[in-house]
Amino acid sequence: MLSILEKPRGHGRLLVRSRAALASLVVPSLVVPSLAGLLCGLPSAGAQDYPSRPIRVITVTSAGGTSDIFMRALADEMHKGLGQPIVIENRPGGAFNIGARACAEAAPDGYTICILPGEPIVFNQFLFKSLAFDPAAFEPITQLFTIVQALVVSKALNVDTMQGLIALSKAKPGTLNYSTGSVPFGVFFDRVNREVGADIVRVPFRGGGEAVNALMTGATPVGFLGLSNVRGQMEAGLVTGLMVDSDRRSPLFPDMPTIPEATSREYASRSYFGLVAPPGTPKPITAKLQAEIARIAAQPDFLKKNFIERGLDPVTSTPEAFARFIQQDRALAARIVKEAGLEPQ
Repeated sequence: MLSILEKPRGHGRLLVRSRAALASLVVPSLVVPSLAGLLCGLPSAGAQDYPSRPIRVITVTSAGGTSDIFMRALADEMHKGLGQPIVIENRPGGAFNIGARACAEAAPDGYTICILPGEPIVFNQFLFKSLAFDPAAFEPITQLFTIVQALVVSKALNVDTMQGLIALSKAKPGTLNYSTGSVPFGVFFDRVNREVGADIVRVPFRGGGEAVNALMTGATPVGFLGLSNVRGQMEAGLVTGLMVDSDRRSPLFPDMPTIPEATSREYASRSYFGLVAPPGTPKPITAKLQAEIARIAAQPDFLKKNFIERGLDPVTSTPEAFARFIQQDRALAARIVKEAGLEPQ
């Protein structure tokens, strides 16, 4: 981000060889075009037959997190539409790189797809000296949603504003820690610590479920987490919401201010999850998956239950639109990391 406290400005090779071999054969001229026409029809035929067996979805978070819960709900509907089971496989840890690597190394046949956040797609290449996968090589399927993230604190802290949290931190330095799964929010707290003299330390977690457990026990009493992760606890009065990162208030908690309202500043980055496939997955397959997901997301009941009530803003973009978004977000990530002075580890 320019600043969390400053407003930002502004298997085709074999097919080719086969055609070449056909062209070199001495056969009647009418036969070659007929065979070529059949060969040209093969990719679409394969997409029409897909899927013929279960599809595995790799998630990079632990069970109980926002993306895990959403993907399981989506998988149930995809099973109905595609006629094949969708099997969820959790691969958390390693700043999301473990699951991303497993995705990159899977066969590019459409039977492994992956739900990833922005970190392994755009951020981690600037934060790690080397990665075991190429983040630019994934085949985009669709950006699923952006997440409404909420800054929440344990009720035991007895604060209800960002200013109150900062004052408590300054009064008791070194005693407060926070959790978040997002690089930009880590940068957010780093800026707050530097600019106002707060002392809130980050504690890493493998997923939203674990972070919420630590929040409830008081082990990590501050969190910038997906709204769906903490909705129940907020409604029960067990945690207090201080602000949300979206550009408008959440309909679930209309009394909770946005970052601009709570800090008089803008926030330049939003957390999101998207579906990608291993490098080289045929585009007719990614297009078919995106169309099915867009169909499901447009259903009023699914939209209300799995997007709105979970604090998610639906996107379900085309593979081409998601690819353009990734390019833009990668440029933003490079700027955020540079301006935050973060060095690859």
